[in-house]
Amino acid sequence: MKDNWTTADIPSQAGKLAIITGTGGLGYEDALELARAGAEIVLAGRNAGKGSEAVARIKAAVPGAAISFSLLDLAELSSVQAFAASFASRHDRLDILINNAAVMALPRRATTADGFEMQIGTNFLGHFALTAHLLPLLRKSAAPRVIQLSSLAHRRGTIDFDDLQGERPYNAWKAYSQSKLAMLIFALELQRRSDAQGWGLTSLASHPGWATTDLIANGPAQSGPALLWRLTRLFAPLFSQSAAAGALPTLYAATASDAEKGGYYGPNGFHEMKGAPSHSKMVGQANDPAVATRLWDAAERLTGVSFAEPARAATTV
Repeated sequence: MKDNWTTADIPSQAGKLAIITGTGGLGYEDALELARAGAEIVLAGRNAGKGSEAVARIKAAVPGAAISFSLLDLAELSSVQAFAASFASRHDRLDILINNAAVMALPRRATTADGFEMQIGTNFLGHFALTAHLLPLLRKSAAPRVIQLSSLAHRRGTIDFDDLQGERPYNAWKAYSQSKLAMLIFALELQRRSDAQGWGLTSLASHPGWATTDLIANGPAQSGPALLWRLTRLFAPLFSQSAAAGALPTLYAATASDAEKGGYYGPNGFHEMKGAPSHSKMVGQANDPAVATRLWDAAERLTGVSFAEPARAATTV
């Protein structure tokens, strides 16, 4: 791959149809650049006001951009199903799915509408169900791509099958790291299953390094020592990068002709915190197919959604 890949290297996306979850930060930057490249985009999120504002900003920046907003709450499986059904009623295929939206290190344990711990429920289980619902449309694309947003935090993560819902006791960073490890495992296992079942997918994962978005302000910055967050802001310019730069690994995974099936991409700088897109390091359980199989089975059981069978009732926890 090119050493200093930028948005200027994005090939034309004319005729491509993409869904991006998350309306701010990285999701906004993904949508902006794909719109510039000519793709049609559905930006999906739970806040209609923010979604409409993001669409308006992109249309102002890219005259003639084909972009719209649709409501999607990943913390509610019925909303995920309704979004997918509505999308399918209006479109006959899907070319790019970017599962980007996330919540991060919530200071107090919260649960989704279906009773899941909020981070595993939103970041992973919601996207797992969404991908399953959209699989028939992805399979109708000539070259479908699915990108899962992971994180450097996956390196500290463990899939705790005995406490997947973070109840004994709740630890904000443990839950976040587990959810982002789950996203990476999901991307790798989705590629294995696509290859085995002939789904024709290119499944990839990416991470933004340390990107300056609202994710920290809406999660970990709400708790913890004030001095820590002042120091974080002080050193951020040295080790972090903009949301636009943080979006590059995802954009590479979504568009580059040489992006590899089952690939994982992140920044190429110091500890992968900033820099141009490059191959990223995977550690621990991310490399264990047995863990992936067990996690996939758990996700199907909890969400009530199968990649091979019609959806059934979700299991509450």
